[in-house]
Amino acid sequence: MNTHPSAQKPIFSYKKYWAKRFGTAPFLPSTRAEMDELGWDSCDIILVSGDCYIDHPSFGSALIGRLLEAQGFRVGIISQPDWTSAAAFRELGEPNLFFGVTAGNMDSMINRYTADKKPRSDDAYTPHAAPNKRPDRAVIVYSQRCKEAYPGVDVMIGSIEASLRRIAQYDYWSDKVRPSVLINARAELLLYGNAERAVVEIAHRRAAGERFKDIRDVRGTAFLVPHGKTPDNQEWIEIDSTTVDVPGKVDTILNPYQELSPEELAARDNDVKEHAKPVVFMTAKERAEARRQERHQQVVRIPSFEAVAYDPVLYAHASRTLHLESNPGNARALVQLHGERDVWLNAPPIPLTTEEMDYVFGLPYARNPHPSYGDAHIPAWEMIKFSVNIMRGCFGGCTFCSITEHEGRIIQSRSHESVLKEIEEIRDKVDGFKGYISDLGGPTANMYRLACKSHDIEKNCRKLSCVWPDICPNLNTDHTSLIELYRKARAIDGVKKISIGSGLRYDLAVESPEYIKELVTHHVGGYLKIAPEHTEAGPLSMMMKPEMKKYDRFKELFEKASKEAGKEQYLIPYFIAAHPGTSDEDMMNLALWLKDNNFRLDQVQTFMPTPMALATTMWHTGRNPLKKLSRSSNKVDIVKEGKRRKLHKAFLRYHLPDNWPLIREALVEMGREDLIGYSKKHLIPPTQPAGWEPPSKGSKRLSTTGHEHKPTASNGGKKVLGNNRPNHAGGKTKTQTARTAWHPSERFQDAGKGAHSNGNNSSRRAKPSKPKAR
Repeated sequence: MNTHPSAQKPIFSYKKYWAKRFGTAPFLPSTRAEMDELGWDSCDIILVSGDCYIDHPSFGSALIGRLLEAQGFRVGIISQPDWTSAAAFRELGEPNLFFGVTAGNMDSMINRYTADKKPRSDDAYTPHAAPNKRPDRAVIVYSQRCKEAYPGVDVMIGSIEASLRRIAQYDYWSDKVRPSVLINARAELLLYGNAERAVVEIAHRRAAGERFKDIRDVRGTAFLVPHGKTPDNQEWIEIDSTTVDVPGKVDTILNPYQELSPEELAARDNDVKEHAKPVVFMTAKERAEARRQERHQQVVRIPSFEAVAYDPVLYAHASRTLHLESNPGNARALVQLHGERDVWLNAPPIPLTTEEMDYVFGLPYARNPHPSYGDAHIPAWEMIKFSVNIMRGCFGGCTFCSITEHEGRIIQSRSHESVLKEIEEIRDKVDGFKGYISDLGGPTANMYRLACKSHDIEKNCRKLSCVWPDICPNLNTDHTSLIELYRKARAIDGVKKISIGSGLRYDLAVESPEYIKELVTHHVGGYLKIAPEHTEAGPLSMMMKPEMKKYDRFKELFEKASKEAGKEQYLIPYFIAAHPGTSDEDMMNLALWLKDNNFRLDQVQTFMPTPMALATTMWHTGRNPLKKLSRSSNKVDIVKEGKRRKLHKAFLRYHLPDNWPLIREALVEMGREDLIGYSKKHLIPPTQPAGWEPPSKGSKRLSTTGHEHKPTASNGGKKVLGNNRPNHAGGKTKTQTARTAWHPSERFQDAGKGAHSNGNNSSRRAKPSKPKAR
């Protein structure tokens, strides 16, 4: 398999398929009538998606569809089909080449259920936010229906849901380890990670007559093979990593008095001559390249599905191995036994170049929902219609986030020209534009064009994060290009203001005070959201998040820049309750920090284990995969029990009377009665307010002022602050509150994807369409 990065072909360099003569469709057809209008008798490729069809690069099915159309293929879309039968999957007829199946921009289970496993009442990716328009585990269901509709058709699965389920994974909703999604989906190929390069190559090879079962050498793909056989019977060096705590080979101790016969001495000498190799002198760079070339022919066998399903240590070991084999520059193929078949994972895809990123985002998108939806309100579309994705990927490595597992650690950035052109298209083409761009961002606001200073070091690196426990000295943290982009964007005619809606990585921002000044002066509208996640060292180490001294330094620079700009602006921090490695004392200390800093959080989030994340491994196994594992490894404190999870969440909202009884009981058990009282030094009072009654299901809560606190509906994804303005009552303190709603404005639980992520390169966080920095 030719896996060296230099061997990869640019995605825009393929010869166009013959159907290119049909030209560009206003919208990719979703009905037979639309196909007839385009003069098509059939589709070459049909994409199936759990999202409604919005022709915009933030939505995976549209991005992949337009990319394949640009290669000359006739592409149709079946969006949110009725999965109860195969009829809807026959709507466009049998595809000439293959079906491409995706659950949508979000994982279907996260889209449908809360952290408490309760069904959601809305779906941000559906007209009018209607729920129940997609099934549980949509990739499996859709793929099976495609096979039912046309048994002989090739099926490819992809997007965030398939990507994060490519090997055996813990499933929070069923509380068990499930096999690779390939086992039940019956698909021939799975694409994981950023799929553009792979899908273009595979489409052209399929058009040339190859079947999916014969395409086994494309990076970023996974497939099933009979156990013991290698793809195309190529030579592979198998590295056994199926166990832990196994001693190495023990050589037999030589007997110093042993005498060998002349025949034995001659045989030994002949053996030495046969295996002798000349000494070759190589430079350090040549040795590193030789090792890398050898790794390209190595496959690492991780513990089988049957082993990880019942052995937590082996599950954690497999998870750690997968994450260590994620750098495209040095990653090896992986293989995992499932019964009598192996799930084979080729090495991760090579990231797109800036030129390729510009090509993908410059395709002729209609930049609107399909006309069949009329004027329907679609929250995910409202969220991103005036925002621009400038990059993808994240090298933060936060353990609760799946961006790295899907999009990778290498940042892929667009050029200034490409971004500015898109802003002009928004100005000229999108209805309702009034001069306000809601975001220039991506998974993070400020990783644009940041990368390792040395390409050779980057290719050989196996670190899980470039910024933890501190910023790597080899990382370039220069924000100059991003500052220039902001200034150019503000200068475009018709643009009144550009806000930065993506989450900010503040430990990187403090490396560039000029960036903070630029951001605060021109791109903050009163509030800026950042994500410390916690204040205590224990939980932060399990999250791979920076120490609070970085937050304090950023806060200092933020307030200084705000004062110089003559603006009254505030930071809105986000926190997670019940994350693995968090003790009750940690949450108590976080509550004290919130009180000392006059923060009152309206809505908070509890940790939700999502597939393949390292924190999910901690949750399921009680082990820490950030370190080398053994049977005797220390266990991680896991907050699974319902009462503890409620307590951790209550500590984040210490100011609500409904939470006082639970917190009061916990403080007594912890021996911290000193925090119960009426003075400022106390966390909560010893008694409930007059007239307080224990809340019943569905009852309205009392705010800290005793007024009814009514849930606020999402306003299209914009931050709903409601009563969150600084409280000047009393004239002495300014109490700030932060709303961190789960849905549709989810920060990190969007494992399916966010606005700036899409079905082929999604992640898990932030608003329904925008993954945020962690």
